Amino acid sequence: MALILGIDTSNYTTSAAIYDTESNTVTQRKKLLPVKDGDCGIRQSDAVFHHVRQLPDVISGLDFDGRLISAVSVSSTPRECEGSYMPCFLSGVATASGIASVSNIPLYTFSHQQGHIAAALFGCDCLNLTNNPFVAFHVSGGTTEALLVTPDEKSIITAELIAKTNDLNAGQLVDRIGVYMRLSFPCGPEIEKLALTSSENIRVKATLKGTNCCLSGFQNKITRIFDETQDKAYTSLYVLKAISSTLIAMTEKIISERGNLPLVFAGGVMSNSIIKADIISRYPDAYFAPREFSADNAAGIALLGGLVYGRKTDNNE
Repeated sequence: MALILGIDTSNYTTSAAIYDTESNTVTQRKKLLPVKDGDCGIRQSDAVFHHVRQLPDVISGLDFDGRLISAVSVSSTPRECEGSYMPCFLSGVATASGIASVSNIPLYTFSHQQGHIAAALFGCDCLNLTNNPFVAFHVSGGTTEALLVTPDEKSIITAELIAKTNDLNAGQLVDRIGVYMRLSFPCGPEIEKLALTSSENIRVKATLKGTNCCLSGFQNKITRIFDETQDKAYTSLYVLKAISSTLIAMTEKIISERGNLPLVFAGGVMSNSIIKADIISRYPDAYFAPREFSADNAAGIALLGGLVYGRKTDNNE
């Protein structure tokens, strides 16, 4: 029986979570980083500053039920590869390291991407997928990638990049068009709400180079559409159809090369109901994280920490 504290400090959200190994439950708290009106994001230096200010409040808001934590886990890098680095994650690492040191408990580090994948698996109640290879899409404001995920003795899962965007990320496309239409950043929720009011039948052709996608051309095309129509609902739907058609095309290409492996979709963009419905219509067995486990969170990081802690405890390490 153990409580594991997880911390994630992305370029969008300050997040903390507790994973209870006995009840297999996660509780989480998070707070968006403040972004000025009209901006499409936040500078790294500002992100670090706001994480330092927000982390104490986010962590103290968790209910530890009077129990001590047994380990701390934290996202230390964006991705699980050499050279992957963003200053914003240092905020979480510093806090987690301090807690682990003064409490004399283990500290486990993972990538932000591993956390997203783990959160999706937990939310779908399909942690059994970690026993065999599967394909995971991580689609957000900072990432549009497909990964071959395989079991790993040390960190539970490890991810190999097999497809990515060659330019814009899907979330960037959503936010840039949204800000262009004077929506609030991050623009995903408003884009979805507007798109759901459109009855247009839109078909969009994806642009791929191998398994990789190209999204930047859509930004120019969609801004022209809005300039000509001033129709926010139609424009919003076009954005989402561009993304869903691209992800479906990438999936088709990956399956043709890798075979019919299980498909998992994670990341903030994948909480969109229109994109999800389009993909499910083609791949009904695909797994999607519930909305609370799609956007940036620390739930997956806490879960991975709990699984590693349990494995080490079982092995008396």
